Amino acid sequence: MLTTLFAMDPWTIATFIGASFLLYLTPGADMMFTIASGVAGGPRAGLAAAVGISLGVLVHVVAAAAGLAVLVAASPAMLDGVRYAGAAYLAYLAYANWTADPALEKHKGRADVWRAFRRGFLTNLMNPKVILFILAFLPQFTDPAIGPVWQQIVILGAILGIGGILTDGTYGVFAGLAAERVRNSAGAMNKISAVIFGGLAARLALN
Repeated sequence: MLTTLFAMDPWTIATFIGASFLLYLTPGADMMFTIASGVAGGPRAGLAAAVGISLGVLVHVVAAAAGLAVLVAASPAMLDGVRYAGAAYLAYLAYANWTADPALEKHKGRADVWRAFRRGFLTNLMNPKVILFILAFLPQFTDPAIGPVWQQIVILGAILGIGGILTDGTYGVFAGLAAERVRNSAGAMNKISAVIFGGLAARLALN
């Protein structure tokens, strides 16, 4: 793997990082999810959600490297199943946040961080758009002449995941810090998060 990494063109890697950074700056589902998690659970929860999302991305990357993602993408029924499962899960999160007891939410501590991580991982894992994005995006930066393509995909995927933690994590942390300033309105914060989760569910189900 290191041999492949050192054989890759530095300019290609730099271009990939630049393209990925521009994508991270574009408002999307991951950004909104980390913001919602930060608003609901504070800065640690926002960062934990970003880490969970990036771990989900890495699972998709490994599947793409193994060729499994191609099989999934070739089956519209399977993609629809994954999409609707993801939408249903986001709808559940919207309901859970809308009906959450603010008094209990304040005392969850580490459990809230773990919950945000788990939610971020599962929502990314159940988003078929991530599968299609990885299949379309990462192979453009590979070169069979310098080493196994699957290794290059894993390397690029790792860079993508780290970038996601840095950027989405920043969004989540700042959203959490802003929410902490008005933590006395915890009920309102939960409602805001619920609306975001609900919007993401509708977007995933209808697109």
